Amino acid sequence: MRGKRLVPVLVAAVGFLAAFVDPVAAQQYQSVTEGLIRNLNSMLLAAALPVTLLVEGILVYTVWKFRNSDEAKPTKENRRLEITWTVATAVVLLFVGVAAYGVMAQPSVTATQADAQEAMAEDDTVVVDAVGVQWYWNYDYPEENLTVSSGTATSGVDVGNQPMVVPEDTKLVIRTESDDVIHAFHAPEIGLKADAVPGQTNYLITEVNEKGSYQLYCAEFCGQGHSEMLGTIAVVEEDKYQEWVEDPENTTIDA
Repeated sequence: MRGKRLVPVLVAAVGFLAAFVDPVAAQQYQSVTEGLIRNLNSMLLAAALPVTLLVEGILVYTVWKFRNSDEAKPTKENRRLEITWTVATAVVLLFVGVAAYGVMAQPSVTATQADAQEAMAEDDTVVVDAVGVQWYWNYDYPEENLTVSSGTATSGVDVGNQPMVVPEDTKLVIRTESDDVIHAFHAPEIGLKADAVPGQTNYLITEVNEKGSYQLYCAEFCGQGHSEMLGTIAVVEEDKYQEWVEDPENTTIDA
């Protein structure tokens, strides 16, 4: 009877914990995307700690209790124990699956073309095409008819060191692709990462809540100049962004 009562209790606990997968909590971080990812990591860590402590506690207890035993005694079947750990394992896996799906299904974490089109249909959304080239980034703003670059070209020519400038508290859609080999657009401080693949467009959707300068890397080895394929995402106020769009060469960005 105790085993039967244990199942609904554990399932209810999973539902209770899964309810904490709340995208709104992400607003305390630099971006919506970073908040979602960090909250998930914290939740899974909180779930893993008691399991770890329980398993290690049983291990330490067993080693201590049987430290003087010369010979292991044959074990007896304990059906209740077997059912309990099987159900407990299933509950843990169910919780991890529900929690992860609740975050991974968010457009701000895993964006599809449909998600990007829906976001671009909204007012004030900023769209940037980030194109990876050996070994620099082109940032094309199709709605602003503006393109800037940062990095070093294959020939060794400095193509410029302009940041990708975006306004704070504004929905941002980044479409990534490549002109040559596989690159990866990676800004870890704001939780953004997507492969830049030749002939394929990948999408990132986010909203950065904190002004500042965030490092951009190529996270996929792409040849001799890979380590120099760096960039910056500068998040500024809306007025400053509009000023930069009108005159990028003469606008000082001190985010």
